[in-house]
Amino acid sequence: MHYHLNKTQQLNCDIKTAWRFFSSPHNLSKITPPSLHFRVLTNLGEKDVYEGLEIDYKVSPLLGISLHWRTIILEVNKEKSFVDKQEKGPYRYWKHTHEFIPNDNGVLMKDHVEYELPFGWVGQLGHALFIRKKLDSIFDYRYQVLEQLFPTQIE
Repeated sequence: MHYHLNKTQQLNCDIKTAWRFFSSPHNLSKITPPSLHFRVLTNLGEKDVYEGLEIDYKVSPLLGISLHWRTIILEVNKEKSFVDKQEKGPYRYWKHTHEFIPNDNGVLMKDHVEYELPFGWVGQLGHALFIRKKLDSIFDYRYQVLEQLFPTQIE
């Protein structure tokens, strides 16, 4: 069963600043809860995302169990969007679209995640009991960190 997660956030910065931050895979660890022990394994230097880029991570999503996660960047539309897909990891399927829309207040960032869990009905039960809540908490943490880095303007 495919699930969808959609999140939006207004960032108080210009498109170049937003793109520079989000197109660097190393910034993922800055916006991921410390409890996940997330780290980028691939030595990328200062490269931004590009189509075909494979990135390896270590993450501990449940019970402190460390998992290897590999994503590949499927498409990049500079300063507009990029899409990554899991090649290896905890999900049966994971595709994450990142979209950036300049506006009068800065940049509206949209995330759309389409995912599927392994283990059939057991995965569905796990999703209902805790996996969806865990994903929401990860994106809530991300929202709070980004709000500090790129606070929305109060008029």
